[in-house]
Amino acid sequence: MAASARRSLVWRILSILVCPLSANRRALLNLLFCRYWPQIWGTPLYWLQSWWLGIEQAAMPQVYGLPEIKRAPGARIVLGRRVQLNSSSVRTVAATLSGPVRLAALSASASILVEEGVGLNGTSITARSKAIRIGAGTLVGPNVVIVDADFHAIWPPDARAVSPAIESDADVTIGRNVWIGMGSMILKGVTIGDGAVIAAGSVVTRDVAANSLAGGLPARFIRSLP
Repeated sequence: MAASARRSLVWRILSILVCPLSANRRALLNLLFCRYWPQIWGTPLYWLQSWWLGIEQAAMPQVYGLPEIKRAPGARIVLGRRVQLNSSSVRTVAATLSGPVRLAALSASASILVEEGVGLNGTSITARSKAIRIGAGTLVGPNVVIVDADFHAIWPPDARAVSPAIESDADVTIGRNVWIGMGSMILKGVTIGDGAVIAAGSVVTRDVAANSLAGGLPARFIRSLP
């Protein structure tokens, strides 16, 4: 490096130290960090994880932070194009994430099928023995849980700790362009129709019609959309 170039570099460093960035510029740098840093470190780690576990994907998803993935031998986890896996709270606008995206297919008959353009934000999806399908364009808010099982027998009481009740597992089907509000739970056997909206904090135990708004504990029909 020429002497003049070194002097110029030193002068720039000194000018930054003497005249530090304004609060607004520091805030802008923080926003840029929150947007890009989780993707910078999460993407290569996810690529290695997905290769190792044999995840089927039409294209590399947008990855922020590192998702937690479990795949039993014979199980399938399939991701379409333009899927977003957000496991980073600093990348999340609406809320802090309770944990990373979790995709768990726990037996040879289990499958998780995520179609094109789906966005997952700290979403926990557990398929114990059945299929969980999420249609194209669906948006899933922070900290949503989707399961195909109860994981314990409901009755008799003394069987709950010892019986997994696998025979009661049921498929979950979520249609295209659905919006699931943050903190909701989608339980086994549920079908949610295309274009439906699930209000934040809902527990969905029964089917939801297409192009409708449902919410509550348990979730019930509120009105048709629009």
